This record gives sequence, C-alpha cells and structure tokens, in this order.
Amino acid sequence: MAGLPTRLLHGTSEAMSPMITGVHKWSSHEAKPVDAEHGVRWRHTSDDGGCNDPGAKDAAKQPEFGSPPRESRSGQTEAKTQPIEKLQVWQAWKHVRKGGKAVGVDEISIAEIDANPSKYLYPLWNRMASGSYHPPAVREHIIPKGNGKERKLGIPTVLDRVAQQVIRAELEPLVEPGFHPSSYGYRPKRSAQQALAACVSNCKGLVYVTDLDISGFFDTIDHEKMMETLSDRTDKRHVLLYCRRWLQAQVWKRDGTLADRDEGTPQGGVISPLLANIFLDEVFDRWMAATYPGIPFERYADDIVVHAVSEREAVELQDRIRQRLGEYGLRVNEEKTRVVYCWRAGRPSRSREEIPHEFDFLGFTFKPRLLTRRRDKRPFWGFWPGISRKNERRIADVLRKLKMTKWQGMTLREVSKALAPRTRGWISYYGQYSQGELSRTMNLLNTRLVKWVRRKFGHPLFSRARGWLCSQEIRQPTLFHHWSKGFGMWQYLLRRAV
Repeated sequence: MAGLPTRLLHGTSEAMSPMITGVHKWSSHEAKPVDAEHGVRWRHTSDDGGCNDPGAKDAAKQPEFGSPPRESRSGQTEAKTQPIEKLQVWQAWKHVRKGGKAVGVDEISIAEIDANPSKYLYPLWNRMASGSYHPPAVREHIIPKGNGKERKLGIPTVLDRVAQQVIRAELEPLVEPGFHPSSYGYRPKRSAQQALAACVSNCKGLVYVTDLDISGFFDTIDHEKMMETLSDRTDKRHVLLYCRRWLQAQVWKRDGTLADRDEGTPQGGVISPLLANIFLDEVFDRWMAATYPGIPFERYADDIVVHAVSEREAVELQDRIRQRLGEYGLRVNEEKTRVVYCWRAGRPSRSREEIPHEFDFLGFTFKPRLLTRRRDKRPFWGFWPGISRKNERRIADVLRKLKMTKWQGMTLREVSKALAPRTRGWISYYGQYSQGELSRTMNLLNTRLVKWVRRKFGHPLFSRARGWLCSQEIRQPTLFHHWSKGFGMWQYLLRRAV
C-alpha cells in the first residue's frame, strides 16, 4: 500500500489510501436491491471508503482542496443527524445517470459509478445523512458567446450532482406551487415554447415591450439575500445547510488554481436553476404581481419581457425594475435592455430611430413581418417571431465544425442518420414560427452536402454534384429530415425558378 498514490475523499478534506471494496456490486444490470424499510440495501466494507478517485493515476494532477488531511478514522457509522434516506440517493442517481456525461475535478465518470454503485453511493449517503458532506470544487468551463464575450460554467462532480438532485427533489415540490404562472424557465411542465406562445399573444394586444436582460445574473446573486429568500420558503435545516455549502463551493479554474466564491451560483449545477428561480420569484415575479398586477410579462430564467400599453408606461417600468433589481445587488444590461414598439398593420408607424421595432427572446427575433392570412391567402403586416440571426450564425458554426466533407467513409444514408438528431431539433424548435426563415440555414446544410458529394465521387463541377444530389432527393424525398420538411436542394431550385 505504501507505493500507491494517495486519493482525495469525495466531499471531505480527508485523504485515504485505496481499499478493497465489497463483493457485491449494485449495478443497473442486476435486480434492484431492497430492504424492508427503504427499498434499498448497500453492502460495504467501510462507511468512509469508496469515494476515492479510482482513475487517479497521479495524485499530483489532482487539485488540493480544503485543509490538510487528517488521520484515517475508524470507519464506524456516523450519527445520522439529517433526514436523508438511501432511497433518495438511489433515485437521484437514476436521474443524474440520464443527464450530461461531463466529469468534475475528481474525474469520476458516470460509467465508473454505474459499474459499482455501492462503492460510491453509500459513502455519499452516509455523509449527507450525518451532515458532514462538503461539496468539492466545481470545474470552470468557458463557453464563448456570440458577442465576443465568455460565459463561465461550473461543472460539479457526478457525485455532487447526485447530492444536489437529492436536495432539489425535496425542495422543488415545496416551492413550485408558489411560483408565478408567467415564469417558464427550468420548471416541470413548463417550456420555452409556452413562453414564446404567451409572448406572441401579448404582443398582439399591447403596443410596447420592455426587453430586460440582467447582467451576469448567475454570477452576481448575493449569497446572504439568497439564503434569506430560501429560508422564507422552507425551514428544513438540511436543505438550508447544503444549499449554503453549494453556494460557497470553490471554483477550480483552468490554470489549476482554486478560487473562493462570495457571490453567484455556478451555471451547470443541478440545484442552481431552482435557486435562481426562487431568487427571481422574490425579486421580480412577486413584486410585479403586487405592484403592477394588470401588466403581463414572460420570464425564462433571467430573460424577461414586460408588456405595456404606452411608451410612457414602458419607460416607467424599465426605471422601476432597474431600481428593484439594484436593491438585491443585480443590475440590468444597459446595452440589451430597451423599450420596443411592436409595429404591425393598423397601427401608426413610429419612424423615430430611438424606438426599436424588434427584440430577441429565446432564440427568436420578434419584428414586423409580411404574413399571409390562412383563410384567403392575403398578405398583411404583423409583429411575429422568427429565428434570430445570432442563432443562424450559431447553427452555421456547428455545421462548419462538423467537417462533413471528411465523412468520406460514410454512405449518403449514414450521413442522413448522423445529421437527423440535429436537423430534427432545429426544425422542431425554430420552425414553429416563420418556418421559411430557416431556408438560409438549411440551404447552407445542402451546400455542405453538395461539397461532400463532390469530394466523395470526384465530381469536377459543383453543378454536377448538385444535380446528383437533386436526383437522390427526387428518388428519396424523406432521406434527410430537412428534405421532408420542404428544405431540399431540388425544392430550393424550383422556388428560385418560379
């Protein structure tokens, strides 16, 4: 044992030497273990064992967290001071197992835990139930935004996501019934499609919109105000205990250093969206319902649209909301927050440049568009959503990174199967309004397919490769999902010829 590397104990500041686990493996491939009381039974050799990193080849590669390691404890079961059952941990694990596969700082993957659940889940429950669980640092991950800025995500370890899901599953039923009906983000049986439908309906009757964007919302939540708000919603001590610890968890930065966090909640955590909803429900939703009960709005996480009947009312709302957010340590993004005039046929045109005629919400751009009536096919001007240029560029970037021209070992049908999940998702979401706006994006996809054909079959001319692809489309119009929805290359050429 002396020659083996020391490993960090998950959720604590202790170090332990590797140990042999029990014979029983609690695997998803076996029959579900049960006991009389909880429906779950773990076999283990030590209460503290098994939360180590089995893939740690070199202890020097792992970041050091917390205080120096203490002497190994006797392994006796700790006193259970928190009402957390084994079944809760097992159900949380089943939920997390279906989600993202990203690993945290301990590099323990979902596959490793699934191979031997008792080795990892029992110590996690033991520490959560005894109140001694401390979350490890979250791994910082940077995502570039379309405006040249960056979005910082915090990736917890897989076991920490299980712990967060345990608390979320207990907290969410307590707070969910009290949320405002105009809140749609990260809620059960609520979706972005519902928020868009409500926004479309309200834009038909109300002329002005206050488009709000909170600057760095997830990174600027005040911890003390968050805990005050949370304590008003629940008095469960273990929920408050662990939520505070998750808020204060350290961040492991890309350069390998650790940073303390005194504000914000990391995007990427399981509990973060629920805490954000609780905070904004107190800061914005309930305040709007009490102060402006007759004014409709839609809120999806920190993306907010408020409707008004006049420009004066919209400006007043903007100022009052800015003041309200400032009371809780939040501030609006002045570049993105503005008053918009929802011009459409039958309303007087407002040509003043200081009043914009469009705004973005949930990946769509709401602006005046020439529409067609269903009953008589007559055109008219309406204020209607369509895919935003920002998301068109994002999809184009995805297609470029796929490097389809290098898929030379695949047949055309295999290429269609590889693209189907993406195209189905894009058309299903962005095609629900102004589906024709997707033509530019789908034509770009068809162009890349032509380039794939040209390279695979050695066609010297682009037009010849395009003709071959059109012949395939005529023979098999449903081969690609976007072809079946009217976005084929042959259909595009026919529309241009008319």
